[in-house]
Amino acid sequence: MKTVCGIDLGTQSCKVLIYDYEKKTILARAQVPVDMIAENDGTREQEASWYEGALKQCFADIEKTNPGLKAGIAAIGVSGHQHSFVPLDEAGKPLYRVKLWCDTSTSAECAELTAQAGGEAALIAETGLPMRPGYTAPKVLWLKKHRPELFARLRHILLPHDYINFLLTGAYTAEYGDASGTALFNVRTRKWSSRVCDSIDPVVKDSLPRLLEPGEAAGTVSAAAAKTFGIPEGAIVAAGGGDNMMGAIGTGAVKDGFLTMSLGTSGTLFGFSRVPVIDPSGNLAAFCSSSGGWLPLLCTMNCTVASEELRALFGLDVKSFDAEAAKAPIGAGGLVVLPFFNGERTPNLPNGRASLNGITAANFNRENIARASLESAIFGMRIGMEGFVNLGFKAKEIRLIGGGAKSPLWQHIAAQVMNLPVRVPSGNEAAALGGAIQALWTWKKGDEAYSLESLVEEHVILEGGARVDPDPASVGAYNQAYTTYSRYLRALSPLYT
Repeated sequence: MKTVCGIDLGTQSCKVLIYDYEKKTILARAQVPVDMIAENDGTREQEASWYEGALKQCFADIEKTNPGLKAGIAAIGVSGHQHSFVPLDEAGKPLYRVKLWCDTSTSAECAELTAQAGGEAALIAETGLPMRPGYTAPKVLWLKKHRPELFARLRHILLPHDYINFLLTGAYTAEYGDASGTALFNVRTRKWSSRVCDSIDPVVKDSLPRLLEPGEAAGTVSAAAAKTFGIPEGAIVAAGGGDNMMGAIGTGAVKDGFLTMSLGTSGTLFGFSRVPVIDPSGNLAAFCSSSGGWLPLLCTMNCTVASEELRALFGLDVKSFDAEAAKAPIGAGGLVVLPFFNGERTPNLPNGRASLNGITAANFNRENIARASLESAIFGMRIGMEGFVNLGFKAKEIRLIGGGAKSPLWQHIAAQVMNLPVRVPSGNEAAALGGAIQALWTWKKGDEAYSLESLVEEHVILEGGARVDPDPASVGAYNQAYTTYSRYLRALSPLYT
């Protein structure tokens, strides 16, 4: 029996699933946690060796529970967290820890690169993106400035999913979707930007990998990888992509009109477009998709962070925390959380701090605090929704994924705040499933029955998942609550710039 495999290297864990595409069934899945190094200056880093170890353990766990199943893998698709910088030497060995998308220690480098480009408007004109601490480019400059002896040995610049592809195939490749989140890439021409690369160092352009077309294979599983991971040598490895790009495939956002909202450590809101969507404000990132179009995207760095921090403080499990929040009214009695525990990317507040606002003797209780933390995550997303509307994107519905998508209360809040129907796909492995679908597309490339749109239509299952529709009364109440949130955001933002 031939199967396809989806790998999702997230910030907190590595997941692997093996998918029977004929029966539309996940035959096996495994998940292994990945640690993080965090420091008070905004540093968020991981060791590249942890990725290889986690992937090896996932495949070992699948073998343990499903002996022999891996032998049928015909193609593999890899999803990985975006923007994170994996620096390698000539031999493909990591030079330094992986600076993550949520690392905000590169504000000075962002300012330097923006000034060299002639300002933010000039950068957006050149690449489609402003320079933000989350992106890859300032991390490369940081290595040059802070670890010059290591930068001198830099020969390969990869993103996490590129690195997994390299471990599997031995080839250095990238694809348009994930590459567009580096700020080293021109999203209109779909080429590396010589201007931005050279502003860091002439070696940068030569260190970037070969770009793949949508549906093109990165290579095949090497003999060394087959031995390390216990998977078939010669299996096709698809181009892969960033977690948002693979999440778009795994939720059906490969045609106009559908938005995907991911509620994880970070929060993202994105939708497919057949033409580039460039936001002059920079709030919506002008990314490419991994399916042939573009994927305008909002990213916040603190989605489930506030609720997780407060849940731990109160000593509650997830269901108990949601139950407390459900007792509170819409708007939490005027209590507002600004959830910037990790600084923030949108709005651009890398030095931001979390705060609890609007406290009175009447509203200061556990229920309102819990509710306000959940609402704050979706209010942050509404900034992106307003950007989509202003740029003429006509949304029909939102597909909700990520850990937060399991919460009925969060589903309800999202539908009312965004004033759009919310649907939750069956299952919770959108990025890994997207990788598996992309792998199947790449394997069967050329067969009209296996176009990407037809594969998504067939394999993204919505039946059995939740659906929540907006109601006018709740939408109106949330409009008022969002106005209050926005007032505190405007007032406090100058403290963090």
